[in-house]
Amino acid sequence: MLAVAAAATLTLLASACGGDAQKTAEAADGEQQQIASLPEATTYGKLPNAPMDPDPSAPTEGEVLHPTRELTVHDAVDGKPIARLPVKQISSPTWVPVIKREGDWAQILLPTRPNGATGWIDTSGDAVESARNDFVVNVDLESFHLEILENGEKIGEWTVGIGEPDSPTPQGRAYILASIEETVNDYSPIVLPLSYHSNSHESYGGGPGTVGIHTWPDDSFVGKANSDGCIRVTKDALDALSKLPLGTIVNIV
Repeated sequence: MLAVAAAATLTLLASACGGDAQKTAEAADGEQQQIASLPEATTYGKLPNAPMDPDPSAPTEGEVLHPTRELTVHDAVDGKPIARLPVKQISSPTWVPVIKREGDWAQILLPTRPNGATGWIDTSGDAVESARNDFVVNVDLESFHLEILENGEKIGEWTVGIGEPDSPTPQGRAYILASIEETVNDYSPIVLPLSYHSNSHESYGGGPGTVGIHTWPDDSFVGKANSDGCIRVTKDALDALSKLPLGTIVNIV
């Protein structure tokens, strides 16, 4: 009887353990399916419930992150998942600036609508590559002035063109999202898409209305507000800007 009872007990324990394992596996599968259904954090996405940039005029510590695999973006430290951060953005590697740190968690600027959207990612383990970016780009819309700083020292400045009154260049703390060799249009050999979008164009040229930095066939734009929201620069300015690391902050005021 004791042997039978012991066998029965072992059977029950094995069944219980198997049941718990199955429930755990099902929960994990459910979580993965939920994450897979989240929108991608790219220039094509919209995250209306994402936390906004708490201080768009504040300097950062210069840290930029590249996800080594697709990461879940949360609305707070260990908070609700709101998006997926891919390893590439418009065929360029994803590099995002960090605006706040809490241990392994980093609050990053996102490239989605609305402008200034942020999120939190868990950077523990080998989830990200971290680098320091000592460059900052400042754009003053009123004076049509763009400057590049390295470690706080000015290394270049130019007069630029900006968005016309009906489609103004948006203000805030953006960053260089990608670098594209232009193959469709002939107005600029390279276009630098920013993380910000036009507030007047929901889409433009078939795209999501991403604001970019690029040149123009002539210099008639210099010192004028005549673009659809992009920042037009001279060829020597674009040469300097295109050498900056992805994730470089672009302060537009």
